[in-house]
Amino acid sequence: MGSPAMEIYGPIFIGVVFNIALYGIMVTQTYLYFQMYKRDRTWMKLLVFLLFICDTVNCAFDVAFVYIPLVNNFGNNEAISRASWVFATDPFMTGFIAALVQFFFAWRVKVLTANMFAVCVICFCSFAQLCGGLGTSIAVGMIPEFVQFRKFQVIVIIWLAFSAVADTLITAALVWHLRRNKTGMALTDGIINKIIRMTVQTGLITALCAIIDLILFIVSPTGLHLIFNLPLSKLYTNSLMSSLNSRSGWQYSDSSQVMSQNANRSETQRLPRVRNVNMLKSGDHGRRGPQEIYIDVESHEMVDVVDMKGSPYPGAHDYTPDQKVASPTQSRESGSAHAA
Repeated sequence: MGSPAMEIYGPIFIGVVFNIALYGIMVTQTYLYFQMYKRDRTWMKLLVFLLFICDTVNCAFDVAFVYIPLVNNFGNNEAISRASWVFATDPFMTGFIAALVQFFFAWRVKVLTANMFAVCVICFCSFAQLCGGLGTSIAVGMIPEFVQFRKFQVIVIIWLAFSAVADTLITAALVWHLRRNKTGMALTDGIINKIIRMTVQTGLITALCAIIDLILFIVSPTGLHLIFNLPLSKLYTNSLMSSLNSRSGWQYSDSSQVMSQNANRSETQRLPRVRNVNMLKSGDHGRRGPQEIYIDVESHEMVDVVDMKGSPYPGAHDYTPDQKVASPTQSRESGSAHAA
């Protein structure tokens, strides 16, 4: 039977694979952001760039702390059973990335709700989880044996619990404000509902992952919690980038749907037929017989003609326009003929 440390590298490997996969999504999201939102504020662009650098460094460290014990120290059980300094950087990097994302969402809560109490609580929880991540990195450096990690579970609980609380408060504050500001108009409420769904999805994913990571760390002596711990930083950055990149869809999705529905409705709806009715009495006012009435009914229909660069309609030479209403003289003659 292998040592407990050897069993840990199975969850570590799975967590690193998820981390790299999410990093690829982060690269794509970052590229799309700088292509589509060139007019964003400078500090927002710097924040995205900083998060991308932190994600890149974190991803490189994750690959390194798998490569060093399993390749460079292959067969060395003592090296496999201990966490290197590279592994110790992961909790701090995750806490730092989470703090940047949570502070950004706290700023968004301030702009939207102007509720300084909620903003202060979110910032406090975010700062507490940052301190917890830093404390966890220090504790790993002091107690590097994997089987001894449960000795500093208090600092890990502070780290992950405050992180989950901050994410939950951000989601609750934004959803509460958006629901209160519904206007009753279908177009506006549709956009608000889309923002609510995006907020819930991005906020609850990180909160749920942190909670599962914390529960598995407490109840399981193995490294199963690392499957959820290692990709946590990439979940935070991807949640922020998906929130930023989805802004272009908020103004087009529902409005375009309404416009297409109106266009389809106008295409299927028939135009009313215009009828010109001329009621002309017979010209012989002295006759005693019953007067007959001549009714001239004329119908008009709309014909769409596409004129490309001034070129005439292809079938224009074959097109015969509708007969106009007869002139008064012709009308009298035809009316007299019918009356006779």
